[in-house]
Amino acid sequence: MTGGVFGDLIGQDAVVAELRRAVAAAGAVLRGEPAAGMTHAWLFTGPPGSGRSVAARAFAAALLCQDGGCGECASCHQVRAGTHADLLLVRPDGLSYGVKQTRSLVLRAAGSPAGGRWRVVLFEDADRATEQAANALLKAIEEPVPRTVWLLCAPSAEELVTTIRSRCRLLVLRTPSSPAIARALAAEGVEEERALAAARAAQGHIGRARRLATDPEAARRRADVLAVPARLTGLGPALTAAAALVRAAETEAAAITAELDEPEREALRRAYGEGSTGKGVAKAVRGSAGAMRELEDRQKSRATRLKRDALDRALLDLAAFYRDVLAVQVGSDVELASARHEREVERLARATRPESTVRRIEAIMACRERLELSVAPLLAMEEMTLALTAG
Repeated sequence: MTGGVFGDLIGQDAVVAELRRAVAAAGAVLRGEPAAGMTHAWLFTGPPGSGRSVAARAFAAALLCQDGGCGECASCHQVRAGTHADLLLVRPDGLSYGVKQTRSLVLRAAGSPAGGRWRVVLFEDADRATEQAANALLKAIEEPVPRTVWLLCAPSAEELVTTIRSRCRLLVLRTPSSPAIARALAAEGVEEERALAAARAAQGHIGRARRLATDPEAARRRADVLAVPARLTGLGPALTAAAALVRAAETEAAAITAELDEPEREALRRAYGEGSTGKGVAKAVRGSAGAMRELEDRQKSRATRLKRDALDRALLDLAAFYRDVLAVQVGSDVELASARHEREVERLARATRPESTVRRIEAIMACRERLELSVAPLLAMEEMTLALTAG
């Protein structure tokens, strides 16, 4: 891999440079040499899609690799797959991460590294930790165990309690440029024009750009969202559009949920010996009922989050569309996100005033806030589409 484990980071040269210095310092620590630049707790922040988790995992691989993150050895491949014995990978499934889970994680993190280098805890979406969970996490960071490194990821430092972020070294990833993302997609075999259009549509979100460029269903769903403004001609169409947006989010979330749920259930059944025979198997299978209920609860919570995430993506696409309308109205020379929808952008820009466009963007942002407050999705979306219709 070009650039080793850091080769997947797009447009983050300053962050990569700092991480490479830390990896060199970590190597010196292991050799018993004096070194500065390595610490036991790191906080990776940046806007969605900037590569927070990618950067953290690359750093984990570099710390655990004998060659500082070659990207080719068994250790690097295991970190990439999430199966390395010295990597504890935490991905909150639901809307929050509780204190019981955190305490269990802290106990596991206190063990000695199996490979003799580091034990790395990579906590994605650390901002989802509850207040009690954050307190348990703080104690582990305040009293670090030798050779244990905590890598926390969050959209911004403000998402975590002050006491935790003050004890972490902060790394801020920036939004990559569209040309940088397009070049990365082109290197993966995506046609250049499609790569650039996807990069502009994703507005700096690398994973989103990759999906739009390679998944026809993702591209179709976005096209359906961008068709909404033209359909808002009255009360009836507005309510119909709201219902369609919610159904589309439910369908997308259900598809992702189905892909994730059954393998998890099957793995749990195997772990408890279902399908096996022998002494003690029946008792183990009966004991699996509680674990299965706990798994199903987590899966339901994740399904709710996935639906909310799908709705939020749709709202961001709508906001980007109206932002493009506003840019045309005020004559701003900025890159438009609504590639291949320029005709509708220009039509709406001529037919409305900038003040109306601003109000529409505000209505979309207000809808996002209501969804965060757990307002019923259909109710929140209907209020928004009616506001978009009224202008």
